[in-house]
Amino acid sequence: MNRVGLHELTPELPRFLGQAAYLQLSFFEHLSRAVTAAPTTASKEVVSRVAGMALARHQSFVAELKRLGLDPSAEMEPFVIPIDAFQLTTQGSDWSETLLAYYVESGILDDGFLSIAGGFDDEETERIAKVLSDDEPRRLIAAELSAAIGDNPRLASRLALYGRRLVGDVLLLARSALDLPENTAPDDERLEPVLTELIADHTRRMDELGLTA
Repeated sequence: MNRVGLHELTPELPRFLGQAAYLQLSFFEHLSRAVTAAPTTASKEVVSRVAGMALARHQSFVAELKRLGLDPSAEMEPFVIPIDAFQLTTQGSDWSETLLAYYVESGILDDGFLSIAGGFDDEETERIAKVLSDDEPRRLIAAELSAAIGDNPRLASRLALYGRRLVGDVLLLARSALDLPENTAPDDERLEPVLTELIADHTRRMDELGLTA
């Protein structure tokens, strides 16, 4: 079987940066709305910090596009409709689901984008890794979710179900970042090991919350 790694399907750098920049901006928007719904002042502070981290990541990718002499808005524009549609499809019905959506989406997509970036030259790969490798945002969100589940153990089963619903849509978005031939089937066997690795890491993160992936 002709198996591939994500780095073998790396797109052109401007496309990668444009999609990554708009994705982080969408995370910032959704987390900012979650601040309003947070149940305590302490939770508001934590989620606002994570929103700020997403915005900082967005600004880092925008800076990379400017470094290349490109217009960041123009490079992000092709991804506005699909990413907005993705966020609309996966948005949670309440505060805890909104946080879990970020936890699941950022985990899988950060892993995917880091793997894809391995196809760029070493300097560019390092610059991208510096932006995406920090796991503090998810650690902060995980602590909020763990506290919510501790206060209401019945919440765990609902969040586990919701997390399972998210995975398919998230993997499709990760796949859209690849430079695939137009006739590549969605279930192309060459991609299966790569997607399996992303799911395995996702399962580990869900296990850390005590949720079944």
